[in-house]
Amino acid sequence: MVPLSWSVLLGVVLFVIGAGGVLLRRNILVVLMSLELLLNSVNINFIAFGRHYDDFRGQIFAIFVIAITAAEVAVALGILVALVRNKHTLKVDDVTIMKG
Repeated sequence: MVPLSWSVLLGVVLFVIGAGGVLLRRNILVVLMSLELLLNSVNINFIAFGRHYDDFRGQIFAIFVIAITAAEVAVALGILVALVRNKHTLKVDDVTIMKG
């Protein structure tokens, strides 16, 4: 059985990597992947604490987060396709307004 501290440490490391990607990168696609990494690190912690305390609520909440993340990715990728067609760029700095 994996100790709780290892799971929490993995979640923290993934969260720091994801936060660094969101704050330091300028490509919108990389920022979205970093956001996914952030949410998955939180899911790891939910599941680890749920397993440690013998409670299924952490796992259920992680499933809801995964469902919301899937919807967020679908909307974000649609916006990215429209952005590339109109602006021909994926840089965060080049996109200042959302209208044409």
